[in-house]
Amino acid sequence: MAFEITGKTTQRTEIFEYPIPALRELVLNAIIHRDYTSPVDIQIKIFDQSITLFNPGKLFGGITIEQLKTDSYQSQTRNKLIAEVFYLTKDIEKYGSGFIRIRREIKEYPTMLFEYRELGDGFLVEIKYEKQKTSLQPRNDVGKDVGKEIAFKYRSIIETIRNNPEITIPELAKTSGLTTRTIERKISELKNYGLLQRTGGRKEGYWALTDEQ
Repeated sequence: MAFEITGKTTQRTEIFEYPIPALRELVLNAIIHRDYTSPVDIQIKIFDQSITLFNPGKLFGGITIEQLKTDSYQSQTRNKLIAEVFYLTKDIEKYGSGFIRIRREIKEYPTMLFEYRELGDGFLVEIKYEKQKTSLQPRNDVGKDVGKEIAFKYRSIIETIRNNPEITIPELAKTSGLTTRTIERKISELKNYGLLQRTGGRKEGYWALTDEQ
């Protein structure tokens, strides 16, 4: 954790490297939604600037990754009794709101990213950051500066999208010589920093860059 001394009080303020409520929600989510018919364990890996959680069992009930990225997704659980236990003990507020709360907590960490995908027969979640949060004082420029770094890092993709807003992810992969999964990860980062958004569906939709781009 980082420590901040503002001079307003004699006490130092502790700033955890990751938002604790978000980590708590991720662990609860893994326990509640895992596939208990699988012999594979829930796996938590801690790296220098990221934490990953893997639990056996893909998304349940027909929900997609894209739907999960919205605040209006309809969640279903394969383990209703386990979910009910955590609800009754008030460890979860209501069904299907965990990822909304995680995104809300992570917003307080300017350079932190929240990514997730289905991997093999399971679900992988990762939270990571570019720069550790060291102050509780508002710094509106931090997220903006990191956004500019991301935009510069992926400038070739941005220019391709600017010239062809209706391009698909497979077409982007073919044009850039990268894998589809790599393109999806880069697109996700651009979206997280508000540099890119998708309007419409996969077939009829198009990409829109922010004014700053």
